[in-house]
Amino acid sequence: MPTDSVTPVGTVTPTYTAPPVRAPKQTMDGEMFMHLLVTQLQNQDPSSPMDTNQMISQTTQLAMMESIATMTTTSEENFSLQMRGVAAALVGQQVSYYGQDGSLITGTATSVSYAGPVPQVIVDGKEIPLDLIAGINAAAPAESGSGGADDAAASSGGSGSDASGTSGGAA
Repeated sequence: MPTDSVTPVGTVTPTYTAPPVRAPKQTMDGEMFMHLLVTQLQNQDPSSPMDTNQMISQTTQLAMMESIATMTTTSEENFSLQMRGVAAALVGQQVSYYGQDGSLITGTATSVSYAGPVPQVIVDGKEIPLDLIAGINAAAPAESGSGGADDAAASSGGSGSDASGTSGGAA
């Protein structure tokens, strides 16, 4: 009696996969404390259950810990936003930073990059991390005119007085 060979239909995929190995946590967070509390409740002695005051105290501590973690995250986000604002305010300013040889280099901040965790200020074509900026120098006076208050008001269309002495009205 001859036997027919069976041709494979396709690839066989295993139906069981091992659960992912969970790396141990290095930080204490709300999930860890909740896990400890649940484990403690599961393993308590039925003849002497946990005191209600202790349970309320632990739950309160858990809530406080989560609130502090949330405040820390918010504080870090605020700091990041402050760094971005400060970096943006440097555009157009004369800034100083120390080069690799230790010499003080001064240049004009032309733009800012927010690609990394610390904003990079572009100074004369070179990326300088915001935390390495050593100082901000006074801007050079404008080349046209004396740069006085009357010139500034006149150039901005402000309410300074015109040549006839009248103040602010349309002529």
